[in-house]
Amino acid sequence: MATRPPLIGLPGRRKRALEMSGFPEVFDDRDVDLYFADYARGVMEAGGIPVHLPIEVDPAVVGERLDGIVLPGGTDIDPIRYGAEPHPELLTPEQERDDLELGLLSAAMDADIPVLGICRGIQVINVHQGGTLHQHVPEHGRFDLPIDTAIHQVSFVEGSILGELYGPSAQVNSLHHQTVDQLGRDLTVTAKSDDGAIEGLEMGDLVVAVQWHPEMMPTRPTDPIFGWLVERARR
Repeated sequence: MATRPPLIGLPGRRKRALEMSGFPEVFDDRDVDLYFADYARGVMEAGGIPVHLPIEVDPAVVGERLDGIVLPGGTDIDPIRYGAEPHPELLTPEQERDDLELGLLSAAMDADIPVLGICRGIQVINVHQGGTLHQHVPEHGRFDLPIDTAIHQVSFVEGSILGELYGPSAQVNSLHHQTVDQLGRDLTVTAKSDDGAIEGLEMGDLVVAVQWHPEMMPTRPTDPIFGWLVERARR
């Protein structure tokens, strides 16, 4: 009998319909949940089934029903979460999303299910573990170029999960303006960019996080990081 595809939880962000084009005005005050479909495609191409997690979901239940979690990119985490004053260039925090994703990470760790953090996701993981962030690193936010443009090289630690997946180095895109500062407890740095910024974190064999966006690179259908998540979720 074939093994069923793992169920991978995927949270997103909450918007009002009035913030988006294409809806009649009568829907202006209705909520819309969204995330870039590239995340879901990455999960499906690796053999998993993405499961949307709305803001109201109880994280404690998730660990009982899902096989893995993706923490995707998005707006900035509220700096109050790591004891800092907001930088003038801080993007508008979303408190409910912060609560959900920090709770999902706790639930996943309690249930021993794998977590993949991408961009904001690596920052959520670091803050969850008591770490801090550089709130504004403008040279990393290359929004002036196509999103799949390889901007810089990332080097991986030999023997790490990321090192096993990607080899000694890889060329990646750069769509963030915040980076990891003080490292959270129990986390290991396993990737850095050519300017020394932290681009990859791991915690045991269940949490892997990257600062770039592999789901938006042209190599997404065969990117090994989604394969790692789905394969680890099968166990």
